[in-house]
Amino acid sequence: MKPLAAETLPYLSSALLDRLSISTADMVDEIERQIVSQRRGEVWCAPKAVVLPGDDRYIMATLGVASTPPVLATKSLVVNPRNAGRGLATLNSLITLLDAETGLPLALVDGNWVTEKRTAALSAVAARRMASGDASSLAFIGCGVQARGHLETFADLFPLREIRAFGRGTANRDALCQMARSRGLQAIPCDTARAAIEGADMVVTTVTLVPRPAPFVDANWLKPGSFTVMTDQALPWLPQTMRRFDRIIVDDLEQEAKMPKPMIDPTMVAGDLTGLVCGDFVGREGAGETTAFVFRGLAVGDLAIAALAYGRAKVAGVFGA
Repeated sequence: MKPLAAETLPYLSSALLDRLSISTADMVDEIERQIVSQRRGEVWCAPKAVVLPGDDRYIMATLGVASTPPVLATKSLVVNPRNAGRGLATLNSLITLLDAETGLPLALVDGNWVTEKRTAALSAVAARRMASGDASSLAFIGCGVQARGHLETFADLFPLREIRAFGRGTANRDALCQMARSRGLQAIPCDTARAAIEGADMVVTTVTLVPRPAPFVDANWLKPGSFTVMTDQALPWLPQTMRRFDRIIVDDLEQEAKMPKPMIDPTMVAGDLTGLVCGDFVGREGAGETTAFVFRGLAVGDLAIAALAYGRAKVAGVFGA
């Protein structure tokens, strides 16, 4: 891998990344490959670092290093609800790629694109093992960027026929429904979270973390045998109802142990994504098991997707060989 001089450092924008047409299956497979490599001692990731200035901003960084390809990826991210008043996205981020051997710079990558893709792909890694293979209905609580990413990913991997959508604002909800209809799916806008969740084979909650949401989602609404993804650290879920789940996994037990407050009561957690992928335990023991994947975000996901995109861009001749 030949590093470029800093003054010619390429920037992989979202528009360029979309043109690479990296498939959902390729993204999910690459994350799984790097998770296995991490278990083998060929990938190293630090627990995510979080700064909370106390003014509703959420500032975070991740760090991951791979042996194959030899890439170091760091992501810096700011979530600020005041950005809406500036005409900006609430979340903005940037990924820096370095050669893991020399430390020389390789590229800058649109962190928003990677965050959307890797979050949905991480969910799909869990869903492959924890959801019913014939799941056909998907409920969304939260209808923003992450919901759209999950719709795209899950529609590629499951025989979806229907989505239900509930969110704080109708604009995002209606846009998500329109996206589903464009893929030939039935889309039902819902006025309550309960209406969206009841009877759904799968549920995805992507409620924004700032300002911190008050819990309002009841796990007792869930259909027996359903699978739920919580990208929002389970903050919108009523804690006293979480024992409704038969099996819960988190993204990283080591990372979770270093956090000031656990997302889920540790006694309820069956394991993490690495254990699931590496076969330490099964994701589902029976059709009636109600399962969940709860996560903060995993550096190996950012590393895998950013490095994959960089490699595809080189093959496509986007920048020098």
